[in-house]
Amino acid sequence: MKTLKSRLNKEIKNIYLVQGDDFYLFEKAEDMIKKACNLSFYDFNFVAFDEDNFSAKKFIDSCQVLPIGDEKRLIFLKGISKISDSDKKMILSYANNPVNSTVVVILDYSNNFDFLKQYSENVSAKRMERELLVKLIVSDLAKEGKKISMEGVECLIDSCNSYLTKIKNEILKLVCYCEEELITKAMVDQIVIKEAEYNIFELTEALSKKDGDKTLKVLSLMEKEPGVFSVIANHFRRMFYISISDMTNKELAEHLGVKEFAILKARNQAKAFSKVQLKNILNLLEKVDYYVKSGNMQQINALYYFTFNVLYI
Repeated sequence: MKTLKSRLNKEIKNIYLVQGDDFYLFEKAEDMIKKACNLSFYDFNFVAFDEDNFSAKKFIDSCQVLPIGDEKRLIFLKGISKISDSDKKMILSYANNPVNSTVVVILDYSNNFDFLKQYSENVSAKRMERELLVKLIVSDLAKEGKKISMEGVECLIDSCNSYLTKIKNEILKLVCYCEEELITKAMVDQIVIKEAEYNIFELTEALSKKDGDKTLKVLSLMEKEPGVFSVIANHFRRMFYISISDMTNKELAEHLGVKEFAILKARNQAKAFSKVQLKNILNLLEKVDYYVKSGNMQQINALYYFTFNVLYI
């Protein structure tokens, strides 16, 4: 994403494949490519396909139409979650010999178009590195006449799980609700809605310290989130795996498909538990998971049953 603008200034490619997990960056890529194509006649030269109107044949037919009144014709594929083998063959055939005046942009949220990587200009919409996020937050707040403490920045990034989409929204809230020039960690804690994964870290920390009051407070924030028990289970499995593995943080991040920061955070939290405790917690998770799946326990009850048992492990 950082180099997309300069790449577009040098040359506009025929196929762009945008992949990642931050919707704000998908939107940025979309806007940048549209701007670079500089269409004057959108009604004639812009076509968008989504889950409802997509077919490989209609897409390729549209790609082969020449632009009217513009140098380029712009075709978007957005959020296509199902694509058959026959569709892939048709699209690959076109990718081998694309129409020079047509620009195809694939906003691929689920990595369903990996087969096009060698034929496309690949654009990353993955969550940004922490250092860059810090700079962006400080810069955005400075434009609004605000400053933020380093603890506040760290809390904002963690609370939003590094998603720039959510960070941007929460910055707007902070600007509106904070009258003081300096935004502190306490203000971020009070105003920003926490992502589920951040709450998991908070819950794990409370459990490691046997802090029943804080455990109840965090649970009250999490209990209505769908699939929260699965997220908790995955976090403790990750902690156990980290505790018994001799891989580096980078190797673990690649192996488990998460950011290196998540591994570092989980490793630090795993130190508060012995390997035996983590193994016992995994056994408890399996038992509670069985209760839920067999219909003997509702998720909310399972959540409280699990956490209160962990307090005494």
